Amino acid sequence: MTDVRDILFREISEKKFRTVLKAERSGVFYGREEAITCAQALGIEIELCKQDGDEIMHGQWFANFLASPKQVALAEEKLIGTVAKACGIATAARTAVQLADGRAKIVSGAWKKMPPETKQMVRGAIAAGGAAFRICESPMMYLDKNFIRMLGGIQAALAACRDMPGTVKVVQIKGMSGNVEEETRQALQGGAGIFMVDTGRLEDLRRCRTVLEASGRRGEVQLAYAGGVKLTDIPQLVQERLDVLCIGKQIVDAGLLDMKLDVIQEGLSWD
Repeated sequence: MTDVRDILFREISEKKFRTVLKAERSGVFYGREEAITCAQALGIEIELCKQDGDEIMHGQWFANFLASPKQVALAEEKLIGTVAKACGIATAARTAVQLADGRAKIVSGAWKKMPPETKQMVRGAIAAGGAAFRICESPMMYLDKNFIRMLGGIQAALAACRDMPGTVKVVQIKGMSGNVEEETRQALQGGAGIFMVDTGRLEDLRRCRTVLEASGRRGEVQLAYAGGVKLTDIPQLVQERLDVLCIGKQIVDAGLLDMKLDVIQEGLSWD
């Protein structure tokens, strides 16, 4: 099939045009390696002036290259698509971290639910924004509701971890096998290190925290919260004396960071 761009640009196909990639709104850059790989596949040598995690200002160009008309057209289609989503995720992660203001660790573990071919990109973008993609950097065992159900309850699930020395046990608290207070007590008795209140209900977080504080062991464990958390919820939630705040959709489903290609001039040099 004939590419219509070959027909459109046939009279100027040998010309080269200096082109820049600009941000249409401020955000965080991520996707340097991916952009270079994409450009190389198009036969373009791209110059990037930003590293992963750097801020981009509205209207600022962060990449430039010399390309034929058809390469410019392909770059507008493929290059922007390669980095715009990643930059959007990195920007949302940075916003969450800034809103938390050091009062809670921001984690986005929802990358695990993304398509396999995008998981690495999403994890990298989360990290570039300053958030974590794991609730714990140490080796851990996350005992979610399904593991707990299959193993016969919280205490049985924790007992099944007895031959995992040095592994942090994370228990999902949902009030399904008992009320939140009872699940918290069972997790405490079984040696849980992180209590993940994953209900999206603030009262459940407070009930779990009350049990931990009453036990005298609050300082020995971490309290995490998840469940439909929005970026706008962060300032209130970090006042709840928690350690970890998990945000899913509002980070991994963040919109594209708007950007555009601008042809600056014909030729090799800058005027």
